[in-house]
Amino acid sequence: MTTEELTSNVLKALDEIRPFLNSDGGDITLVSIDDDKHVKVRLEGACTSCSVNQMTLKAGVETTIKKFAPQIETVVNVM
Repeated sequence: MTTEELTSNVLKALDEIRPFLNSDGGDITLVSIDDDKHVKVRLEGACTSCSVNQMTLKAGVETTIKKFAPQIETVVNVM
């Protein structure tokens, strides 16, 4: 998978999970993809102060991204 295809797939994954975040007043933005296997995202809005944002990141965001791009190893939130 090329870098462009990888980026496109990660963005598709974020588009799939975004409505769930939006419904709680949050959002998510792709910051970067490093070495074609480490994704950095920024949780925004209500997600920044949510007490379960790390669970959302791992159980929701990371799982969805890995469904679209299985070679991704980590997903982290950056401020």
